[in-house]
Amino acid sequence: MSRSSSVSGTIRKASRRLAMAAAATLALGGIAQAELLLPEKDELKFGFIKLTDMAPLAIAYEKGYFEDEGLFVTLEPQANWKVLLDRVITGELDGAHMLAGQPLAATIGFGTEAHIITPFSMDLNGNGITVSNEVWEMMKPNIPKLEDGRPQHPIKADYLKPVVDQFKADGKPFKMGMVFPVSTHNYELRYWLAAGGIHPGYYSASDISGQISADALLSVTPPPQMPATLEAGTIHGYCVGEPWNQQAVFKGIGVPVITDYEIWKNNPEKVFGITAEFAEKYPNTTTALTKALIRAAIWLDENDNANRMEAVEILSRSEYVGADAEVIANSMTGTFEYEKGDKRDIPDFNVFFRYYATYPYYSDAVWYLTQMRRWGQITDTKPDEWYAEVASKVYRPDLYLKAARALVDAGQADEADFPWDTDGYREATAEFIDEVSFDGRTPNAYLSQFPIGLKSGETVSESGVTGG
Repeated sequence: MSRSSSVSGTIRKASRRLAMAAAATLALGGIAQAELLLPEKDELKFGFIKLTDMAPLAIAYEKGYFEDEGLFVTLEPQANWKVLLDRVITGELDGAHMLAGQPLAATIGFGTEAHIITPFSMDLNGNGITVSNEVWEMMKPNIPKLEDGRPQHPIKADYLKPVVDQFKADGKPFKMGMVFPVSTHNYELRYWLAAGGIHPGYYSASDISGQISADALLSVTPPPQMPATLEAGTIHGYCVGEPWNQQAVFKGIGVPVITDYEIWKNNPEKVFGITAEFAEKYPNTTTALTKALIRAAIWLDENDNANRMEAVEILSRSEYVGADAEVIANSMTGTFEYEKGDKRDIPDFNVFFRYYATYPYYSDAVWYLTQMRRWGQITDTKPDEWYAEVASKVYRPDLYLKAARALVDAGQADEADFPWDTDGYREATAEFIDEVSFDGRTPNAYLSQFPIGLKSGETVSESGVTGG
């Protein structure tokens, strides 16, 4: 990576290990006051996808937070989300920047089966939905306008529905891209479409395309390929993280119509995933890496985002996101550009530490599980207790708080910055685009509220929905 050559890295590792050994000797002699946790495994390789929300990994590396914990980390971009997950499962990667749905889906056996956990939630918000210029021109007459003539936000999928209906009347499929079947992007796009009366399709045990009964056909496109795929006309829109919505604006090929902040205010996004086996085998290492990531998140948000331009410069490097700094800054520094020239303030578009962003809430996990059930990836009705049980197997606030406590005791974080007394569930919220209330403690009651989506007792086959 950029901070050092392999030779200087080797020297640094040796020096660090000597220092740690000396500190350990002092601790054993009763001289050191604080507990010193030596990592069981100190050379680690972490994977990521080229998105701005991998920032905590890049900052923990560049600012030396990993090394402060005695960890010598290599960061490696991965080709796609499936490859990334598979390599964590096989041990080729020690951990990775993951879609929040990936540890949950793997643990319940949807797709590749493995027990993946997360001790750290990486961020809130950060995604958008972009449509092609053609679709935007068709949508615009339906959208209310402000006094200055700009579109009134948030832009609901209600305004897209006449366009989808026109495509259908013309015998043309309306196609949209998302990054992975268990991605936040898939669920956010489905949520937005369904709230506007556009059916995004179901999954079934025998048909994992997710297009059963669909008005809009959703399929997988890797994030960096989204703009080119849109430009080629293969898809008519997409949901993706940054900088790939802003890239469409800069290239003049599409218009971001809504951010996920407007779909669900302060929604959880990526997580850092490791295998349960890794956490059990290397408990000190797990605490150390979590400490480093928390420190990086604090740095990213501190002093009202004062460090964001430095973060933009780091992320723009080819070894990380590799997009122009100007494109990354367009959303990373508290603004978001919709139609070209229509830049608006969204200070919380990217949140890395505020609002307890890094705490792995059980209720966040439950929301993802409800969406898997809503669209048929979970094929059968499950009791509320099942959701709670899965959430507690995958999301590990105990590991998070252990790392947080160590940081507070060392004077590297403030006591008030962590939710020590929570039961792991956020308060119920209706801050969604459709104002439907979500309480993670009652997932089945939540699912019953939607006009579009599976209800209790219903299942999906290729011919449609049965039961209920």
